Amino acid sequence: MTGELLLSLTGLALVDSLSVGTLLIPLFFLVAPRLREGRLLLYLATIAGFYLVVGVVLLLGAGVAVTALGDALDSTAGYGIQLALGVGLLLGSFLIPTKPRESLDGRPGRLTRWRERALEGPRATGVVVVALAAGVLEVATMLPYLGAVGLLTAAPVEPLARVAILVGYCAVMVLPALVLLVVRVVARALVEAPLARLAAWLERSSGETTAWIVGIVGFLLARDAAFRLGLFDALGRLGDVLPGG
Repeated sequence: MTGELLLSLTGLALVDSLSVGTLLIPLFFLVAPRLREGRLLLYLATIAGFYLVVGVVLLLGAGVAVTALGDALDSTAGYGIQLALGVGLLLGSFLIPTKPRESLDGRPGRLTRWRERALEGPRATGVVVVALAAGVLEVATMLPYLGAVGLLTAAPVEPLARVAILVGYCAVMVLPALVLLVVRVVARALVEAPLARLAAWLERSSGETTAWIVGIVGFLLARDAAFRLGLFDALGRLGDVLPGG
């Protein structure tokens, strides 16, 4: 695996770590009056496992597709399509509405009751259900993850290595929430109020966050395709022949 691929996958994983399921919901758990560390860890393990299973299924399906298409994807035309898709996502990110939606009456109360049922219920299965529901709702919008699977599929990496890389990807994806959990446990009095403000800000700026995610995924896909097509080398040679180059 090249350093370029590793850098791209790490960037996508960090973008994925900002989603509703991997950060916003854990933040709502973290600002609860009574923190249940075990249930939050169970939640993070469940959503990371869900992403891993989806990723393996996608890799298997992508592998079949790649076998059927032969060298079509690993060609100038294939990378041209990837470049166009990346540029399209990057430009489309500017069209996504970023103004915060007005909160519905009673919404905070429902969120609080939902959180209490998940954290304070007699069984820990509540957080598992929440994690799976969050994962299912995000399947249609997990653009960073789909981009990562696409990059892995195109890379000359063994199947078992691809699964191992996905495991690392999912670990990085929940790492920020784990760090916040440790900070919350160690310095509760200092970070409780900032965490509550962060959770409120993430909820208000969900549209802007989505736009950033789409734009970053588009940039990474376009950059990878441009690198494979040799566009950066071509630009370098063009700069050498221009006056003053």
